[in-house]
Amino acid sequence: MKSCIITQSNYIPWKGYFDSINQVDIFVIYDDMQYTKRDWRNRNYIKTPQGLKWLSIPVEVSGKFHQKINETLISDKAWNRSHWESIKQNYKEAPCFKDHKDWLENLYMNCQFDKLSEVNEYFLKEIGNFLGIKTEFRRSEEFVLSEERTQKMVDICVDLGADNYYSGPSAKAYMIEDKFTDKGIQLHYFDYSGYPEYPQLFENFEHGVSIIDMIMNLGTETPNYMKSFKK
Repeated sequence: MKSCIITQSNYIPWKGYFDSINQVDIFVIYDDMQYTKRDWRNRNYIKTPQGLKWLSIPVEVSGKFHQKINETLISDKAWNRSHWESIKQNYKEAPCFKDHKDWLENLYMNCQFDKLSEVNEYFLKEIGNFLGIKTEFRRSEEFVLSEERTQKMVDICVDLGADNYYSGPSAKAYMIEDKFTDKGIQLHYFDYSGYPEYPQLFENFEHGVSIIDMIMNLGTETPNYMKSFKK
């Protein structure tokens, strides 16, 4: 039995995203599709004393109607230093900041990629390694894809020999489930409810912030507050 998930890359995403990666054998980065503005592709939240703050990677957006995510270029090469300074300023009092600040600073300072997809994949893999995730990473551009949205997913599953396909709950609105079952592929939807709270800086607990928040507050205990890791 082999399982996979196929989804767009996000920048330093929340815990649910990493749970979805950890729950499957193969994670396919689905970035040969249209880039969308004001989305999770190039930004995510951290917590600050003033509330939530976006960390956004500046990107070039052309007038091209179908600018793909994996074609999207970064427009300011100093973004990584700026993001690290924001993290350092807002998490310097976090319990695990001192233990992991050198690791995280090195991640940012060594991130010198030109394209958004490359940056996202870099952070997904490096943070995944920190969490102990063993999932294999692939890219959707490795596969020959049809035009219809659901069929693209099915074709990738067939090429990978995957018997189980996992998807976020919002995909129920458009997924043609029969296309999976006709190929003997079992379809599963993630349940992102019921996460436990953890000690977090500042007021008003927030589940939907970047995984960086958990690492700064919990360190190596981070997987214990996630769903897919064996306790």
